[in-house]
Amino acid sequence: MTHDFSSQTALVTGGTRGIGRAISESFLKAGARVIAVYAGNVEAAMAFKAANSAHDDRIELWKCNVADYEAVEGLFKELESTHPTGIDILVNNSGIRRDAVVAMMKAQDWHEVLNVNLGGTFNMSKFAVLAMMKKRYGRIINITSPCADFGFAGQANYAASKAGQISLMRSLSKEVATRNITVNCVSPGFIGTDLIKDLPDKLREQYLAQVPLKRFGNPEEVAACVLFLASREASYVSGSVLEVTGGL
Repeated sequence: MTHDFSSQTALVTGGTRGIGRAISESFLKAGARVIAVYAGNVEAAMAFKAANSAHDDRIELWKCNVADYEAVEGLFKELESTHPTGIDILVNNSGIRRDAVVAMMKAQDWHEVLNVNLGGTFNMSKFAVLAMMKKRYGRIINITSPCADFGFAGQANYAASKAGQISLMRSLSKEVATRNITVNCVSPGFIGTDLIKDLPDKLREQYLAQVPLKRFGNPEEVAACVLFLASREASYVSGSVLEVTGGL
């Protein structure tokens, strides 16, 4: 199915690298205006924009720490003045990892992961909802993880943040349903980004052995699911988690 987003604006956090970049590029190809938010890697942001120069008139780059409530509030205030029709789609993709077993985990690493992954989702969703309620339309998609259900040793903070995203989504979807706003999650499994490519061969083999389809996914496969949930055709899908895991 080909989706047409030519009249819509999509805001993608972590939108210039990895899965987020694939999502941004898929929206651009489908005609959307894309606001790609990044935390601090200017080089990667510029590389993303250069690689998509054919859509340059529909790309906006915004540097913002999604864990910073005031910074996010400021971002949406600026968007309110520059985009009077508001945003139609929010993809909460920003995320970090600080792996360690609980007994050895630094308190700072616990809080940072929760603040970015879960706190950032709350911050962005709150202000997006306020804007979407005015136009009585919106799509919010959180990028979560199977770790929320399975848990992985050494990733208690990450798993907690991703489980929190799902619970937040389920509550928020009920709060905004009467305003024609849907809220869902996409849960990617092992995806062939730099994170997977940089793993030791032995660990890559262990991960691959867990996947029934016997291959890693690619970012574009995740993006395709995001675009479906963001489309008008998905108007009756809300409060759901769409798994992109190869059968995990």
